[in-house]
Amino acid sequence: MRHARALIATALVAIALMTGGSKLSRLSDAEYAHYRALRVFMEEDARKDWLKLKTPEARDQALKDAGLWDKFYAHNDEVRQQIVEGDVRVGWTRDMVYMAWDVPFERKRLTGREAQRSELFVYRFQLDKEGVATPVVNKGVDYKGVGERQIELLVDDDVVVEMKEKDRWE
Repeated sequence: MRHARALIATALVAIALMTGGSKLSRLSDAEYAHYRALRVFMEEDARKDWLKLKTPEARDQALKDAGLWDKFYAHNDEVRQQIVEGDVRVGWTRDMVYMAWDVPFERKRLTGREAQRSELFVYRFQLDKEGVATPVVNKGVDYKGVGERQIELLVDDDVVVEMKEKDRWE
C-alpha cells in the first residue's frame, strides 16, 4: 500500500502543477506544500486570489486570516510530510485525509456502528503505463488508463479506523 500512496502523491503534485501554471512555480517548496494541502478548504476564487498575492508573507497571512494555517501547521514536521506525500494512515482525521487526497470520489453514511457518525470514503485512482496513480475526482468522466485502484476508508467520528485497498473500482 505504501508504494501505491507514493504513486498517488506524485500524481497529485503533477496535477497541481499543470492546473496552476507559472503562479505555482514561484512558490517555495514549503509554500507549495501548504497550498497543496489547504486548497481543498478554499473555493476556486479564493485559490486564485491567494495565488495573485505578491509575497510569501502576504500569502501566509491570508491563510492565517482565513483560519486555515493551523489546519496544516498544527501537525509536526513528520505528519506534514506524510500529508504532502499522500501517506494516509489509520488514526488520521477527516481534515488530514482531505489535505492529503482531497475530497473522496464518493462518501456513504454508515449505520449500525457504535460511532455517532460513521462514513465510508471511497477514493478512486487511475493508473497509467508507468503505474502512476491519478485521482478520479469527477463521476462520469472517461479516464484513459491501464489500471485502477480504489482505497476505502472507514471513518468513525471523523477519524480513520480502517483502510482497504482494491485493485479495481467497485
